[in-house]
Amino acid sequence: MNASSAARKQGAGVAPAIHADNHQHGEDHNKYHGPGVDKSHKSDKPNTSAKQVGLIGLVGVVISAMVGGGIYSLPQNMSASASAGGQIIAWIITGVGMWFIANTFRILTRERPELKNGLYTYAYKGFGKFVGFLVAYGYWICNCFSLVAYGVLIMSTLNFFFPGTFAGGNTVWAVLGASIIIWLMFLLTLRGTKSNVALNVIGTICKIVPVLIFIVAMITMFELGTFLHGFWGMSASGQPLHFNLSNVMDQVSGTMMVTLWLFIGVEGAVVISGSAKSQKDVSKATTFGYLAVLFMYVLVSLLPLGVYNYQTIGGMSNPSMAVIMDKAVGSWGGIVVNAGVIISVLSAWLVWLVMLSQMPLFASYDGIFPKIFRKTNSRGAAYYSLLVSACICQVLLIICHFVPGDAWSHMISITSVMSMPCYLLCCLFLWKIARGQWKATSQFSRTYALVTGIIGTFFSLFLIYSAGLHYLMLACIIYAIGIPIFMVGRKQCEQPGLKDRRIFTPKERVLLVLVICAGIVGLVYTASGLLH
Repeated sequence: MNASSAARKQGAGVAPAIHADNHQHGEDHNKYHGPGVDKSHKSDKPNTSAKQVGLIGLVGVVISAMVGGGIYSLPQNMSASASAGGQIIAWIITGVGMWFIANTFRILTRERPELKNGLYTYAYKGFGKFVGFLVAYGYWICNCFSLVAYGVLIMSTLNFFFPGTFAGGNTVWAVLGASIIIWLMFLLTLRGTKSNVALNVIGTICKIVPVLIFIVAMITMFELGTFLHGFWGMSASGQPLHFNLSNVMDQVSGTMMVTLWLFIGVEGAVVISGSAKSQKDVSKATTFGYLAVLFMYVLVSLLPLGVYNYQTIGGMSNPSMAVIMDKAVGSWGGIVVNAGVIISVLSAWLVWLVMLSQMPLFASYDGIFPKIFRKTNSRGAAYYSLLVSACICQVLLIICHFVPGDAWSHMISITSVMSMPCYLLCCLFLWKIARGQWKATSQFSRTYALVTGIIGTFFSLFLIYSAGLHYLMLACIIYAIGIPIFMVGRKQCEQPGLKDRRIFTPKERVLLVLVICAGIVGLVYTASGLLH
């Protein structure tokens, strides 16, 4: 999640810094992208006094961006699709594949330090306005789904204290409760409220401490025999299965959307690179943060399989970490984890919504979102962007009520598949610049950069394939729906006197037709599935 990922990451000092940097970002684009962009915002003065973020702060950004509410549901999410053996292979594939994506960001921040705000800028610079819009829009919408997933998680967690009332996180009462949270957060953000030191400290402690308690508890109770029983899966009759490549790869594929959701945010330091003291620190923070979080995820996923079999864990309600603790150590364990989930998510939600609003804000300054998204109130809050974001979340929450099965899984799967084109384009951008002129003084060799871009590209394509046709079709519909936003934005932001007033270039028209066709196919496919 680009803008929203930044929200989960840091506390005081970072939010204002990013807000200021986004105005600078618009000016940077005018410089790098040439004519066709409205430059009327040049009078906006960037806040040069914004606090600069050092290495430790950037590492915290990356870790906090990735370790959100998803870790509390990780045991069930993984075990619902894979046994111990399948999960280990899934983590190996994910660990290696996501490393190349993380490494893509690491290389790009060193080779193109002038390009701020990460994913969106790379797409804009490398492939033009329309592709840049698709990334900005796609990442914005995918993070609206993320907020809704958080709402579902909070309501599911409250069900622990009020059994049956919020079951599944998408009952009428759950939708009402999550809706109240969204609009309360909207009102708070209108007041210019941003994260502060106390809120960040409380949120971080409440996020990490329950996870550490869980890991220690699982280590003390771990039994190797339980872990190895049904290592490659269980048959319908309850008999352990032997290794079968087809079966195992099906298990691995079933976990890919979960693992991708967990690693969204690996670009966190890149998002605020404009506020970093050093681009070298951004590179180091991405590496350190990624490795630390991967290690934590693997422990949280695999250790419970030494206490309960994967079928039992896969059938648990979420947050499954709380259910496991309640069964394993008593009610106090479940209370600790559930309280941690609620406080952690709420402490991040306010900043997350503020940062989510920034994507349309600075995209409007670049002339690819309508000018109305530039509206801010007297306290500097992106009023219109916040309002639209909150309305989108509200609609998605209502839709959640009618979603059959696990609403949480549906939300994170859509979030994951919507974010993949954004990662894919960053890898393609690295691939593109590695094939062009390469600095002789670069820290990385051309071959190293090219291999990283190529492997990252193919891993991104594998993740898109793993999403399944259903979620891909939904993503196609969502992307197609956003096209009028781009058209209005380009129409409003054309420079007076510019001879070439085309909204789409010839190449962009080809992509436009493809996106529209994909959206129509997705609509027909989804409608036929609902009818049957």
